[in-house]
Amino acid sequence: MTIERINQNGTLPWEDDAPNDSRFRRSRQTPSPAARSRRAPDASENDEYDLPRPRKQFRAQSRPWWRPASKAGRIFLLLGVLVIVVGGIACWLTAKRYLERDARFRIAGSANIEAAGLSQVSRADLLPVFGEDIGRNIFFVNLSDRRKQLEQIPWIQRASVMRILPDRIRISVVERTPIALVRQGQQIGLVDADGVLLTMRAATMTQHHYSFPVITGIDAGDPQPSRKARMVVYQRLMRDLDSSGQHFSNQISEIDLTDPEDARVLMTEPGHDILAHFGSDHFLDRYQRYKSYIAEWRQQYPHLAGVDLRYDHQVVVQMASGATADAPASTSSADGQPSAAANPAPASGQTPAAANKTQPKPAVRKDTKKHPQTRRIASNTPASKTANQTASKWDE
Repeated sequence: MTIERINQNGTLPWEDDAPNDSRFRRSRQTPSPAARSRRAPDASENDEYDLPRPRKQFRAQSRPWWRPASKAGRIFLLLGVLVIVVGGIACWLTAKRYLERDARFRIAGSANIEAAGLSQVSRADLLPVFGEDIGRNIFFVNLSDRRKQLEQIPWIQRASVMRILPDRIRISVVERTPIALVRQGQQIGLVDADGVLLTMRAATMTQHHYSFPVITGIDAGDPQPSRKARMVVYQRLMRDLDSSGQHFSNQISEIDLTDPEDARVLMTEPGHDILAHFGSDHFLDRYQRYKSYIAEWRQQYPHLAGVDLRYDHQVVVQMASGATADAPASTSSADGQPSAAANPAPASGQTPAAANKTQPKPAVRKDTKKHPQTRRIASNTPASKTANQTASKWDE
């Protein structure tokens, strides 16, 4: 076996016959490891030379253009700023004194006060609010206080006050909208949705042709939140009665809101009115039940004066003052069908206790001022017995 030595120039034996130009090309294409290590990490493989990067040159920060370089310049700058500030304050004070003392900015009279949005409120109602401002400079009028004083007028819901240079005050008001008539003693007035009581002359009220129901149980001495809560019940009652599109609210003449939990409606009937207790909800259902059976109830009870519709399975009727307690009547279920006879008078020689064992005793309300006699109309179902127990507690 023959061992060939490597040439001193480091070439392999089989490269001895290779042309010189191919050797040079391979040496140019494959750089040495030392050359690859000297390259920058972001340099591409096709770059043949590494160019030196330019060094950053740091320059000293320049002074702002408005700052003087010398001490004297800075003093002159400070004096200039001081002169400008003092001059501005002096100009403002001069203009303020001119506006306050110039006669052209004085409110000469009531003609300089303009008002818009008046319907029920007259100028005579507004002028007392601005009485002390006549002859005063327009800039001395406290607009916020005047607006609050205007909103104290019952008919004004919102008000805005503004200055119109040089010497006028403009008022814009939004008046309240009445939604019902209210009776306080012998006087009839109006009331809006917030429970604010509104006064109006009888002649003016006749011209408007108001056809609202009359509300009782609202007094001027009650706090405003209490009056507003009663008006919420009234609005819900009217809205429910008109929800079917038949406008049942037009058939209601008077509503007693003394108890917000029980709206007592005075229903107009032939001969005399009937007081119906509608409670605080389910107004449409109770109204329809009343209309369905009122004719039968009046036939059974000629002296019928009131009907309590707040119970689901029974109806409590109230007799008019002066009616006899032993008047013949029949108790019936809530659906209007007769079910049992009313209590007859006890036979002679029979004790009241024995009579109570054989005949059910009708509920009698202790309030004898308006409706001394009250009878319960109920069925014999378990639900009606539960309602009877509730009614008995109410009767007590």
